[in-house]
Parts: sequence; C-alpha cells; structure tokens
Amino acid sequence: MHILIVNNTSIPVQKYGGTERVIWWLGKQLVHMGHQVSYLVASGSYCEFATGVHVLNHEIPFNQQIPAGVDVVHLNCRVNETPAIPYIFTLHGNTNDQNPLDINTVFVSKNHANRYGSESFVHNGIDPADYGDPGLNQHRHYFHFLGDAAWRVKNVRGAIKIAQKANITLRVIGGKRFNLNQGIRLTFDPRVRFDGMKGGAEKNALLKGSKGLIFPVLWNEPFGLSIIESLYFGCPVFGTPYGSLKEMIAPSVGFTSNSLSALVDAVKEAGQYDQKNCHDYVMSNFTSTQMAANYLYKYEIVLNHRKLNDTAPILKEVQTDKFLPFLP
Repeated sequence: MHILIVNNTSIPVQKYGGTERVIWWLGKQLVHMGHQVSYLVASGSYCEFATGVHVLNHEIPFNQQIPAGVDVVHLNCRVNETPAIPYIFTLHGNTNDQNPLDINTVFVSKNHANRYGSESFVHNGIDPADYGDPGLNQHRHYFHFLGDAAWRVKNVRGAIKIAQKANITLRVIGGKRFNLNQGIRLTFDPRVRFDGMKGGAEKNALLKGSKGLIFPVLWNEPFGLSIIESLYFGCPVFGTPYGSLKEMIAPSVGFTSNSLSALVDAVKEAGQYDQKNCHDYVMSNFTSTQMAANYLYKYEIVLNHRKLNDTAPILKEVQTDKFLPFLP
C-alpha cells in the first residue's frame, strides 16, 4: 500500500511539535511493515525513509498534488478540496464550534472521539528508538512539567503550586521563568527551575532524572504526548481528569484529580509507583507499532469504500468557560 501523509508543517521536528513527531513515527513504522509512504508537507522538509517528500501548496487544488500511485491519503490538516481517492482525516486538536467534521475523521483518544459523538479513534504512539534506555535504575532528584508553559490551559502555575505545597523540586521543560503570556508570570522560587524548550537527547536526559510528571491541564486534552513520553522513562503521572487523561493514566501508573490538595498528597506518595511498570505500560499500549496497525485498519475501511463514521462528527457541547476547574 502507498500512503500519502499530509500536514501543513515541516518534518522532521527539532524540539516541540506533537503532530510532526506522530506523523514521522507513523510513516517510519508503516515503511518498516512493508508499505510505501510519501509526505505532502511544508517546504524545507526531508525524510530519508519516504518514497517522496512533496511541498503542500494551498493555492493549488489538492487533488492535483496527489502523487501518482498513491492508494490512500492520510490528512492531518484541512485542505482546499475533498480527496478524490480514499482518505482519512486525523483531528489532533480541539475545536469549540458545532460545525460538522469530515465523515472520515479519526480522533486521537476515545474521550476525544466521544466528545464529538464518534467512536473512531487511534491513540498516538512513540518510537522507542527516539528515546533509548529509560534509565529505570537511575537515581531521581526532582519532578517535571512537560509542555508549552506559555499556553495557559497547560497550567504550569498549577504545577508550580503543587510542587511548592509538596515541598519538591520541579523542572519546567518547555517554559521560561519570565513570561508575559502568563499575565507577567515571574517565578522566584529556587526549587522551580525553567529549562526552556528541549528536545532529543537533552529532553531524554531530563526525563531520566525525574520522579514523575505533574500535568494539571485545564482543558480537555485530546491525547497528551508528554504523558507517554514521561511514562516511558518510568515517571508516574499526576494530572487533572480532563480529556484523555483518565483514559491514559491507569491507577497503576498515576493519579488524576482536579483538587490541588489531592494532587499534592499523591505526589508525596510517588514512590509507591513501579518505574518498570510505567515503562512497560507504554511499550504495551502506546508505541508506533500499535498506532500503525490501528491506522492500517482505518485505511482498509476507506479502501473498501466505507466511511469511518455513520454521520459527520459534531462537538456535543461547546465549552463556555475558558478553563476547566482546578479546586483547592
């Protein structure tokens, strides 16, 4: 099978960029399984394992940009016309309107799908080769927050409060000490260290030294790649129960609550979680091997001229509050 993977950003990603990493891992695994993969992405992209890497041009009708020989199109962004050959569309983020989505939409978690009245989803999966040795026997000194700290729904402020009340050291991976986007947030606490945007070996080394991920998001997280990255390195996860978090954070690998005090208590007991169990949980459920197999099943459905949803998915409930509750 020849799959065309489409997105409106460039590959490979250097530091952050969840969708870019997911489509890279997916393509790599599909090739490993004996399929051909081409990319239609932003300029400046390159990929050594792909059959072809083409530049997406939104000024040209989309169907004119599909290379010859492609069997199925995997959209990861919106394009200017419906593909003329079998296709699927993965929605990686949230919308907050009730406009119908494409009939062949795939969501990235069960919760994500259910919020749109759908049962069509595929969990994202990481490529373990990008992370290497999880360092499960390494001594751990601190906890971490992983995400774009400038994005207020990620709630780095909440993570800092949890760390302060639990009297622990926190490394903020993905943020700066001074940030105008946080309402002029300036954090003086010496137990809170801001590492900025990190990727590759730098990020992996930080995760190897962590006792756990503090992730108190204030929105319905569609998936949360930082969760499975952290679990891979043996880090239990302490987060709010919003979006996919309760689905992904089994009781054996973490704790969810929207109560600050409950999360503080849970973090204090982080040592009860087995690091190897956290790592094995990811290897059994959230790698590119499982992701690619599940997407192949979706490709077969549309290749057999069937739809992924009975009706066009529509958001069931528009969120009127900017942030979901974070209680004392």
